[in-house]
Order: sequence, then structure tokens, then C-alpha cells
Amino acid sequence: MRALAALFLAAALPAAAEVPEPSGFRAEPYRAPVPATVEGRPGLTAAEAARLHAQGVPFVDVLPRQKRPEGLPQGTIWHVPAHRTIPGAVWLPDTGYDRLAPDEERYLRDGLARVTGGQPAAPLVIFCKRDCWMSWNAAKRALGWGFAGVQWFPGGVEDWQAEGGTLQEAVPAPGP
Repeated sequence: MRALAALFLAAALPAAAEVPEPSGFRAEPYRAPVPATVEGRPGLTAAEAARLHAQGVPFVDVLPRQKRPEGLPQGTIWHVPAHRTIPGAVWLPDTGYDRLAPDEERYLRDGLARVTGGQPAAPLVIFCKRDCWMSWNAAKRALGWGFAGVQWFPGGVEDWQAEGGTLQEAVPAPGP
């Protein structure tokens, strides 16, 4: 009887809301639950991402550069913290915002062309952090440009580490 009551109670509770795919790009807040898909394509799990990484598929990190904190007293020395990412990933910072300046857009497009060897159908994985819309925006933008091999890893560096993966320091890819 208790099991039956528990079953009815569970059925009455609302399921975790699925995040719908927006038609356009997502603006702030960027750190929020993301959809399961981008342009109808399911995101990769950490295990799937690890398999692709082991096969040599290029990974592209779109996490922005860390900005100098506002309100630091004049004369304060501030060092940009090291950026840590999936080994071998190409870091294209500041390319996951909802709107990109022409130079940033060119930087992303050229970076994707470099990692795919100019072959838009070549596989590549775009990521940043878990529940971060920046990788979703970048993947959506890349698919819209015809980079048909794009796969999105929504779990980013956190899920990578949870799967046992390591991180390494990275510097931004050459560009603007």
C-alpha cells in the first residue's frame, strides 16, 4: 500500500523541467541549465567526449578570458589566472557570447576552419563548463555556418574531470 501511495505521489510531482532550445542565441545569465540538444543534436556525455578525444577529434574551448575584477584599488597588481582546459583543446576565448563583434566572429570562424583543416564536415567538439550557454551558442553558430561535424559537450571541464580526465594550462589561439 505504501509503495502504491509513493508511486501516486511521485507521479503527481512535476518532472525536472527540460530546457527548451531557443530559436536564437542565449544572453546572460550564461551559467544556467542548458537544453539537451543544440539544433536538435544531442549533447555528448563525458564518456562519449573521452572516446572522441582518444580518437584525435579536435576540441574547442570557448570559455571567456577572465577579466580584471572591478573595484580593485588603484595600484593593485592583478595576475590573470591560468586557464585550464582539456588536453590538446584549442582555446578560442570570448566566442560564446550571444552577440559577437565582427573580429570575434572571424576569430571563431577561422579557428574552427583551422581545427577542421578547412573541412566543414570534419568532426570537432565544442565545450566550456557545465551548464554554460557559451558552448551552446558557439556550437549553434558553427552549425549555422555549415560546420556539419560539430558536436557539443555540455558537461565541459567539470564532467571531463568527473570522468577521470585531466586538465592542462592553455593560452588563447592566435587571433584578434
